[in-house]
Amino acid sequence: MNKSVLNPLVIIGTLFFVFGFVTWLSAVLIPYLQLACELNSFQSYLVAFAFYISYFLMGIPSGWLLKLTGFKNGLSIGLILVAAGSLLFVPAAINRFYPLFLLGLFVQGAGLTVLQTASNPYVTILGPKESAARRISFMGICNGIAGALAPLILGAVILNDADAVKHKLNSLDVFDRITELDALAAKVIVPYLVITGILIILAVMIRFSALPEVTEEETEEATELAGQQVKTSILQFPHLLLGVLILFLYTGVEVIAGNSIIGYGAFQGIPLSVSKFFTSFTLISMLAGYLIGIVCIPRFFSQESALKSSALLGIFFAVCAIFSNGIISVVFVALLGLANSLMWPSIWPLAIAGLGRFTKTGSSLLVMAISGAAVLPLLYGYVTDHTNPQRAYWIVVPCYIAIGYYAMWGHKIGKNKKKPIS
Repeated sequence: MNKSVLNPLVIIGTLFFVFGFVTWLSAVLIPYLQLACELNSFQSYLVAFAFYISYFLMGIPSGWLLKLTGFKNGLSIGLILVAAGSLLFVPAAINRFYPLFLLGLFVQGAGLTVLQTASNPYVTILGPKESAARRISFMGICNGIAGALAPLILGAVILNDADAVKHKLNSLDVFDRITELDALAAKVIVPYLVITGILIILAVMIRFSALPEVTEEETEEATELAGQQVKTSILQFPHLLLGVLILFLYTGVEVIAGNSIIGYGAFQGIPLSVSKFFTSFTLISMLAGYLIGIVCIPRFFSQESALKSSALLGIFFAVCAIFSNGIISVVFVALLGLANSLMWPSIWPLAIAGLGRFTKTGSSLLVMAISGAAVLPLLYGYVTDHTNPQRAYWIVVPCYIAIGYYAMWGHKIGKNKKKPIS
């Protein structure tokens, strides 16, 4: 590969690694903050809500920002925002103040929204268009590897003696309990100071790197399907609007699978010292799915077939998790990562197919749909508080059914049918 292409791809691959690492830290933060800040399940899942709601609120503003700064400078600004959010964890931990943790997570999410909006076009233009799908898959692998490592690294630091602390708290008086919880909260300070420093260094390196600027022409849709010129509004593409809803549901079930499994392992009687590794197993199963997609799509099966199979697997694994117990049930939750892995790369192209000059607007709506990861985990936490973590998994089943409907029929709604040649 040409060095002028390889070096920028390494930079973008590093950014995708950052996305995955920062995103999946929340899987460890949920049980950690639930213990350190004495929260119920619903309150603890505000971690995911605060982080992912940024994608909805900042999706359009991030596009405006990039028009003012350019894509390359936008990458640096995004990294600085993520660093600022990480730095807020220091005063939040010192004061053990949960709302400040949530503010830090929101700022991190805002930075990642800018980074996602700026970095994705690079994957397309840095190399031949016909191999863009392969480059996207490799970026997904960078993201997944980081996601598997993040909970392992942070969990080893902040949850290494969580079981002992949990049992010890029950026997302490009010003063000693506060002292013990303050010490637990302080464990997050050093890791997030290190993360802040690394992000700032990356921001400076990218600002002075040889990364090319993305021009408006390079991100424009090259062609429009015949007959699409008569469309005057994005609302005239029902397959896109349904795709936004389906992506909303998909991101929700993906984050539920990754963020709930540590607490679910504890519910099944597995110590936190062991269950803190379970999110990594979910991400590893996602990586296996990415590799299957790289090898098999479209050589052995189509995107539509991949999405149908993924939805069926999601239903099967979720039901098996609900009706089994112990480590077997946890394994089925981890396997939801495999079911989820090919959904994003399948839903996205089906949703934007045929949009022509509305492709950018459609893409913005799809990015905003990532906010499903804010809402559905919060619903999972609410149901958990009123039933238990196992029964709460029922909420993912109708989501997978809806995804299966989109794979079979939904993505065809409203699309122009080719007229027979007379």
